[in-house]
Amino acid sequence: MRATPLTVAALAAALLLTACDDGGGEADSKATAAGSACRIDELAVRVGPANAAPAAGDTGNVPVTLTNRSGAECTLDGLPAVEFHAGGTSTTVAPDEAAGAKKTTLVKGASTSFTLTYVRGEKGGSKSLAVETAKIYLPGSAKPHSFAWSYGDVALKSDGGQAPDASVSGFQQSGD
Repeated sequence: MRATPLTVAALAAALLLTACDDGGGEADSKATAAGSACRIDELAVRVGPANAAPAAGDTGNVPVTLTNRSGAECTLDGLPAVEFHAGGTSTTVAPDEAAGAKKTTLVKGASTSFTLTYVRGEKGGSKSLAVETAKIYLPGSAKPHSFAWSYGDVALKSDGGQAPDASVSGFQQSGD
């Protein structure tokens, strides 16, 4: 049985491509990782100290600082996302109307921050959400960082919906 020219050409191309592999190596993996999307498990996450809303109807702010603790540079391209969880209910916090999605690059040790702003609700009120935990998501990632919510109930928007009266800012430069 004879090999057809097309089969021989395909086999030769496959062997040629395999021969071009130099084994990768550490330098290649660092070059590939440089500028890749930031992963929450490679960042130190600090929540607070908060400017908590003292009473129902007051506005509070919770700063969140992210610091790159990995050896590789990473990029945040977009806006952070936050979910509130209360019992069996999960709600998404809307981006602040002034929040602009931008690309933020973090080298090792660099930080960025964003602010979660909320209106305090009446404890146990029908127009409040008894938030137990909040989850932070980075742009393009499905893996969250969770933290216990200790800032009281969050008011629901007065438009009759179940959306929290809260917003999340875009990433801001931190540190030097």
